[in-house]
Amino acid sequence: MQTYDVVVIGAGPSGSIAAAQLAQAGFTVALLEKQFLPRHKTCGGGMPMVMQSQLQDLAPEAFVESDVTQMRHTWKFENPYLVAMNPRSTDERLSLWMVQRPIFDNALAQRASQFGAELRDGIALRSLEPEPDGVIVRAQGIKTGSEFTAKAQYVIGADGANGVVAKATQLRKRKAIALAMEIEHPHQWGDGHADLRPDIAHLEYGAVKRGYAWIFPKADHLNIGAGVFRPDNQDARRDRDLPAQLQKTILEYMDALGLKYDRSALKFHAHPLPTWSGKEPLHEGRILLVGDAAGLINPLFGDGILHAVKSGAIAAQSIIDQAADEYTDRIHAEFAANFDAALNLARVFYQWTGVCYKYGVKYEKSTRYATQLLCGDLLFTDMAGRAMRRLKKSVGSNFFPAFNS
Repeated sequence: MQTYDVVVIGAGPSGSIAAAQLAQAGFTVALLEKQFLPRHKTCGGGMPMVMQSQLQDLAPEAFVESDVTQMRHTWKFENPYLVAMNPRSTDERLSLWMVQRPIFDNALAQRASQFGAELRDGIALRSLEPEPDGVIVRAQGIKTGSEFTAKAQYVIGADGANGVVAKATQLRKRKAIALAMEIEHPHQWGDGHADLRPDIAHLEYGAVKRGYAWIFPKADHLNIGAGVFRPDNQDARRDRDLPAQLQKTILEYMDALGLKYDRSALKFHAHPLPTWSGKEPLHEGRILLVGDAAGLINPLFGDGILHAVKSGAIAAQSIIDQAADEYTDRIHAEFAANFDAALNLARVFYQWTGVCYKYGVKYEKSTRYATQLLCGDLLFTDMAGRAMRRLKKSVGSNFFPAFNS
């Protein structure tokens, strides 16, 4: 039986960041990934440029395909509002980076390997057996069938929304699951609508109930998707009609922007988004959950890459500090208040999206605020009250009876 200080399950952003940080600190680390790298990962691939602060040794040119500085908002594909993220009056330039997840994730995994983590791809976790002084990890090669058995002092579960690690514990038994669907559509700049440009992200709010759709620019293609949110501990996957609705929204978005396509050739990819639904334990004994496995997706925006990276770093530092039993408290200190405030806004936004579009999204400062929130320059704890006061003033406080406090 092999022995490690830490076995990390899943080589997405949270797992690779944790593995790299632990290896740098001198820990023996195995980083296991079920698929062979680089592997497909369904994701819009947008992240705030402040990601660079977490990856100072990795050049953005290695994974950033477009640098978005404008957003084009629409309501039912009409009433467009194109606005810059950086008004002329501001000195701080902010932007959103667009990446392809197979490239980005592989770069992070190889970075962890370079720092000394033992990267094993094409190997799937089968079981975890907690013991007083560690955890027995059993995995198997998905093609070879070869057995991997190891004992680790700690296990970090970074294996996503449907991960095996959480299922092997009593953690995350109630989940709020949003559902997103997307396609990758080849695109030549200059085709279709004039606002299809590498520096513009498109967001559509009225075509799908309790959700939104998007078009994100990449180097030679567009990521086009739609998602539905369930802020109150509901699982959107239980709605059997939802996949067809999301597909319909994506096709309507393409039609609205003059994109040509062969319907039979489109490949739709659906994926669950485990959104924040409140404080809960995120470690059990020597097992810690990070990223999507821990439900650290913003319940309003649906973004999760930066939060995944931060949680991986927090998990690693907790182990380095010999304070793994403080991990849940450290995660809550970083995310809980902010995500709780975002959750309260999500309950309003996804119930009264039309009103929020008219008086919120189209407010002249909203896009800048949203970018600052994505980057962490602003907190939802600071903005939620201001946003509700603006909506009440614009619409009338009686319109939001549950939020009159």
